[in-house]
Amino acid sequence: MRSRQIPPRARAREISESEWDSFVAHHPHGHILQTQAWGKLKTLHGWRAARASVLTPQNKPVGVALTLVRVLPYGLGKIAYVPRGPVVNWDNEEFAAAAVRTACRLARNAGAFAIVIEPDLLDTATDRNLLSKLGLQAVDFGVQPRRTIWVNLDVDEDVDILAAMKQKTRYNIGLSKRKGVTVRIGNAGDAELIYGMMQTTAERDTFAIHPIAYYRDFLQQFAQGENAPGRLFIAEHEQQPLAAVIATALGDHAIYLYGASTNEKRDLMPTYLLQWETMLWARRRGCKTYDLWGVPDEDEATLEAGFESRGDGLWGVYRFKRGFGGQVVRHIGAWVSVLSPARWWLFSQARKFRKTTGLTA
Repeated sequence: MRSRQIPPRARAREISESEWDSFVAHHPHGHILQTQAWGKLKTLHGWRAARASVLTPQNKPVGVALTLVRVLPYGLGKIAYVPRGPVVNWDNEEFAAAAVRTACRLARNAGAFAIVIEPDLLDTATDRNLLSKLGLQAVDFGVQPRRTIWVNLDVDEDVDILAAMKQKTRYNIGLSKRKGVTVRIGNAGDAELIYGMMQTTAERDTFAIHPIAYYRDFLQQFAQGENAPGRLFIAEHEQQPLAAVIATALGDHAIYLYGASTNEKRDLMPTYLLQWETMLWARRRGCKTYDLWGVPDEDEATLEAGFESRGDGLWGVYRFKRGFGGQVVRHIGAWVSVLSPARWWLFSQARKFRKTTGLTA
């Protein structure tokens, strides 16, 4: 039975950036995509970031929603998007309802015809029923990975993480070390290097990437200073860059957001050592899980039956990621509150022809 407390109210004061980020960082449903830095990054790349807060009568925040708004092409209007939010106690129906209601009000005031919400919830019947009760409808598209793998970092010793991996993955990590591959911390000055690797990887594995400015801006927002929530890790051999990982750590949760590699010296297995060093960094930061950020949206039995014969889409990365011994989980996906039915219909028709939502990660 869901708990009942004193009903919250919509924002009566503007909470500070530090208060916002502290709330997100310490909340069980907090996520890096709900931080101030994420909003600032997206503002540099076509979005407008707005903040919706829910407070108790004592002015204590109990829910926040970083809400992104952008103008779609072809005169379709504005759409709003809440990535991995709102950040709220979803077990408290009153708090959850207030957070969704406040985000919808913000989107409506911004002129959006709909607000797409992609909560930090796993796919359960209980929470699907809750979102429906809150007036949201499931949609057949999403921005963030629906299914992913979580590696458990909440163990007694580092070797316990290795013990849970597939034998071949452990071997490849050791081989990379023995062959002299090293890992260094990068910064925004490495953006051009990373972008070159991204282009190579995109051509090899057939996926889209952001422009170089996006990665530079990400590193400037997230990876400046020892306590910053982001890190760029670069694997090198004899000072030759071979691969890179961009990861974040916030609260209990670390995420492998972006990765890339060259076509050189792939037999040295630099990507395996990179993931291991990233996990060690996340564990030192106090993280309990490491999110490998995306595998094909199929049940685990189907994934295991097909990964050796399939290499399309995310199947190739599943072959790599499964070796790290994590748990396959599925998020609840994207849900929408339609604010203007006519414009939502136009948007839905446009999607049928262009296969795009106008939303980006």
